[in-house]
Amino acid sequence: MTQVEESIEVGVPVSVAYDQWTRFEEFPMFMDGVERVDQRAAGLTHWVVKVAGATREFDAQITEQIPGERVAWTTVAGDVHQAGVVTFHRLDDSRTKVMLQLAHAPHGLTETVGAKLGFVHRQAIDDLRQFKTFIESHGAGTGGQPGRN
Repeated sequence: MTQVEESIEVGVPVSVAYDQWTRFEEFPMFMDGVERVDQRAAGLTHWVVKVAGATREFDAQITEQIPGERVAWTTVAGDVHQAGVVTFHRLDDSRTKVMLQLAHAPHGLTETVGAKLGFVHRQAIDDLRQFKTFIESHGAGTGGQPGRN
């Protein structure tokens, strides 16, 4: 099991960071390897990702969602097994700390080796950095509809 705990400061208010993060269908815009996220029902998303060159699909259930504060999830079906939470912390009126905690169970030999070499951790860091670049370049987010539990 790989455990990731990382954070990044973004130059937008909490409400903007949270709303953008909960636009799950837009994750491919800033997360490498995420090909598609579909919101299937309230609190249920279906993901298509590329991991080590292989396509994986899974469903994730939102287990807790507090607007402006946190989103937690766990996978409930498919090729990927993980659980996590993202929390949003106001630093001031225009800055937010985004914190990610992720527990990921590798699938197969390639992912197990990759996890041991730190690829999952590095990908999480890269995704947070890309989120920062994305949200700061859009200022007020993309204007899509946030996901709701």
